[in-house]
Amino acid sequence: MKLYYSPGACSLSPHIALREAGLPVELVRVNLKNHQTQDGTDFYTINPKGYVPTLILDDGATLTEGPAIVQYIADQLPLSQLAPPHGSMARYRLQEWLTFIGTEIHKAFGPLWNPGAPAETRAAAQARLEQWFGWLDQQLGQHDYLMGDTFTVADGYLYTCVNWCNFLKISLAPWPHLGDYMQRVAQRPAVQAALRAEGLLD
Repeated sequence: MKLYYSPGACSLSPHIALREAGLPVELVRVNLKNHQTQDGTDFYTINPKGYVPTLILDDGATLTEGPAIVQYIADQLPLSQLAPPHGSMARYRLQEWLTFIGTEIHKAFGPLWNPGAPAETRAAAQARLEQWFGWLDQQLGQHDYLMGDTFTVADGYLYTCVNWCNFLKISLAPWPHLGDYMQRVAQRPAVQAALRAEGLLD
């Protein structure tokens, strides 16, 4: 398979899933400013949406959208327990988490990356994130991971998003359980391998 990524972007989530599953993958870096791959290919010819992640499957099919990609990866190796079995209530809980992360956490960071966003818009976005961080802190005070004691693709996604706080100088000190969780996930060998491959870890 081939994963189109940008270092530290939301494509880190499927990258982590691939490493956790132990699946071989070719990484292709994308410059999101000019939408070109590392060899100069127009990224829009690969994914007309113009954003990462994009996964090219072994049969040549293209899969986009992070939550779909990570579930596909997990289903390639069910014994990895990166996702519960199809049709189970636990699988719907996983999808519940993936949807929440995508709509409430991932998207809320958008204005914070935009230097042209009005100050009140940025402040409102950060306040919303902090509200959700408080709720996540309560959830993570009960379990090591979002789904209990087992790491799943939802954890890779949440870690990817919350990790952006490092770049935006947002301290997690007010939410100690969330902070402990981020450290716990960061210590996983597969996560460290993904970070190192993207040049985010020495």
